[in-house]
Amino acid sequence: MAEVEALHDTILRWYDENARDLPWRVPADEWPWPEVDRPWAVLVSEVMLQQTPVARVEPVWRRWMQLWPTPSALATAAPGDAVREWGRLGYPRRALRLHGAATAITGEHAGAIPANLQQLQALPGIGSYTAAAVAAFAFGIRATVVDVNVRRVEARLVSGDGHPAPSLSAAETRLAESLLPVDDERAARWNVAVMELGALVCKAATPDCASCPAASRCAWVLAGRPEHDGPRKKAQKWHGTDRQVRGKLLAVLRDAPGPVPRADLDIVWHDGGQRDRCLVSLIEDGLVEPLPRKRFRLPS
Repeated sequence: MAEVEALHDTILRWYDENARDLPWRVPADEWPWPEVDRPWAVLVSEVMLQQTPVARVEPVWRRWMQLWPTPSALATAAPGDAVREWGRLGYPRRALRLHGAATAITGEHAGAIPANLQQLQALPGIGSYTAAAVAAFAFGIRATVVDVNVRRVEARLVSGDGHPAPSLSAAETRLAESLLPVDDERAARWNVAVMELGALVCKAATPDCASCPAASRCAWVLAGRPEHDGPRKKAQKWHGTDRQVRGKLLAVLRDAPGPVPRADLDIVWHDGGQRDRCLVSLIEDGLVEPLPRKRFRLPS
């Protein structure tokens, strides 16, 4: 127990000295935007940050907070507005999930994000990770927040593995729970501190062990940083994939002032079969709405 407490102190002290100044991390007693609902700001940031770098997220997050500072504000907008303002963050279904969550929060919780882990998990489109992150970072509730950075730091620090498994395992969750401080406020800070350590120092390809505050305790470093001999998560391709084609189709619809004729979509990609398949998938996902006379628009 004393060793774990010392580890907490070391990483939390590092975080206090090195954390990035990000707007959604401003504590409640210092929150500078009275018109913006802080728990909502945290929830939006967490959804946007999934598989997307901070540098790309921050300007879009700020735009969203200007347009929709509360869940109720987004709920009154069209789903297509959320998709349009999502821009090029990628995985645009996240915009629809946020719109669905905002609608549920408005209708079922009087516009206030519930400060309860189970109620957060019950919101449409909000998974266990996002619910735990909002509980911890918006309300200071003791919840185990496990993202890819946390998994990598704890795999190296405790298990001595250079990389975590391709997908979250029950053993990783138990490890994260065992390391979580008992105190609510300290647990919330620990969650974000480990995430930050993974993002800035304990990186996947280029770990800066010389700058790590916990290097002297790290099982992976003490073992000589052995090569990873298990499966790694494969890097996702982009060029030529359906994701790229879907993005091109959505870009035309986002930039258009009104409905778009089919001919304007046909020119964005040379492979007609792939293009048609991607358009159908966008319609099935609720991201595109077909209209009469072969016209299309973002969902109304």
